[in-house]
Amino acid sequence: GGGGGGGGGSAASGDGDRPRRVCVFCGSSTPKGERGARIMAAAETLGREMARQGIELVYGGGGVGVMGALSRAVDAHGGVVRGIIPAALAPKEVSSEGVQLHNVEVVRTMHERKMRMAELSDAFIALPGGFGTLEELFEALTWSQLGIQNKSVGVLDAEGFYAHLLRFLRDASAAGFVSAKYMGLIVSGEEPAALLRAVMAHDAPRGYLHGKWDVHDT
Repeated sequence: GGGGGGGGGSAASGDGDRPRRVCVFCGSSTPKGERGARIMAAAETLGREMARQGIELVYGGGGVGVMGALSRAVDAHGGVVRGIIPAALAPKEVSSEGVQLHNVEVVRTMHERKMRMAELSDAFIALPGGFGTLEELFEALTWSQLGIQNKSVGVLDAEGFYAHLLRFLRDASAAGFVSAKYMGLIVSGEEPAALLRAVMAHDAPRGYLHGKWDVHDT
């Protein structure tokens, strides 16, 4: 585990002998309407593909909303689900229905949750969600840019959910706030299976302070 990582940033091989793992950020709400139903279906497709490819899911531990659809799909197709949840959120986000959490860790704080999810994972994917999902997405990008970790970040633009955000990031890059190199941390796509393959094969650019962090203090 650990944040810094070694040479290349590809998640293809995992860490030594352990299985490959992807941390997925997503909402604990159920999106509305027909579009929402298709977003839930995309989460299920991603979960199924992760299980088929032997990629373990690391996520926020919830059993409701997009989180629940994703984790149930991984579990239903024989995959491994690792949930990390703060004690304060456990009663709200963990439902009794459905998913077998092979390994659920209850942590004290949101900071600890995000750090632990990052430590366990080879790459990240953001599915649709709200403030929390966006915070996690941007922290993953920032930590990779700074070289705290060397991991790719996928954005599943299901039903065009992230089209505006991706356009904003291109505008930020054009304005000089995000270099073209670090825009290369982001792998985006609309189709779950293709995005998963692309993220796992992607070689993340190395952050500009790579090797300067004590990852145990971050």
